[in-house]
Amino acid sequence: MHKLSWYVLLLSLLYFPLALSWSQDTQFNQAENYEGSSDLVNLEYHMGPVLASPTNLYIIWYGHWNPTHQATIRDFLYSLSSSAPYPSVADWWKTVRLYTDQTGSNITGSISLSGEFYDYRYSHGGYLSRLSMQSIIKTAVTSYPRPLPLNPRNGLYLVLTSSDVQVQDFCRAVCGFHYFTFPTIVGVTMPYAWIGYSGTQCPGMCAYPFAWPNYSGKPPPSTNGGNNIMRAPNGDAGVDGMISIIAHELAEVSSNPLVNAWYAGDDPTAPTEIADLCLGLYGSGGGGGYVGKVYKDSWGNGYNVNGVKGRRFLVQWVWNPVKRRCFGPNAMD
Repeated sequence: MHKLSWYVLLLSLLYFPLALSWSQDTQFNQAENYEGSSDLVNLEYHMGPVLASPTNLYIIWYGHWNPTHQATIRDFLYSLSSSAPYPSVADWWKTVRLYTDQTGSNITGSISLSGEFYDYRYSHGGYLSRLSMQSIIKTAVTSYPRPLPLNPRNGLYLVLTSSDVQVQDFCRAVCGFHYFTFPTIVGVTMPYAWIGYSGTQCPGMCAYPFAWPNYSGKPPPSTNGGNNIMRAPNGDAGVDGMISIIAHELAEVSSNPLVNAWYAGDDPTAPTEIADLCLGLYGSGGGGGYVGKVYKDSWGNGYNVNGVKGRRFLVQWVWNPVKRRCFGPNAMD
């Protein structure tokens, strides 16, 4: 891309901050998702890079975190590139890996948790703007004496905010988003994502289906006509809901890291990406707020993939470009 057009894109993205956001709200307002094969989806490749090289993932824990919640999130991230009983998190990632760049290179299957930074002093306060995430990354990579590596070659940064941190538009229009850093703030361009813990602020908004939104105006659907909320497989609605959002953002930042690769539509400031197309789908037959056919463990906790250390998770399906439909390894066909 020419230098001028890239600069214009940077400016446009800076002033259209709602792009690349993830929210559960859409699924309760006649959201379109495509569990069956569809030719209506105009998902296109726009010639930009995907994350094809083995990826070093860095977590920035912002605020005060429950160690049990941290362990659950780490185990999910370890599961992306580790074996587990089928259907596994790594099997789910195989759908994401189907996406390629212009050289034919697939998205990587190697994601390594390579560093963690604990910003327990709330270096940028308890209320954050979207742009604050880049300053948080800057703090993490320049902090003394143990900074995170500044890795523009194959680094991916995950900013996770604790339950007491308020973020611009969090719980109203967004549960998470991905973006890329600006050299004027961080020094280099590299992809990152932010996800907030919603367990105390808005579980009905960002921890579905383990909590039900009050604004929906209807009871939660279930296979037996009841109104029971699905139980979280790792014991906490906030962290289990957060994991599905992390999965969503990782799929999209890997397939569209600089907002010029895989998305539907002609406007990169408001793209529909590979997980947006499948919002709220976790199993066959899902739609309209019903997650679809998922597994239940002996305690009645819902899940659709297995992870390391016997963990189980519920993660959202993504768009399969070969089958041209939303898909996950727990699909019944």
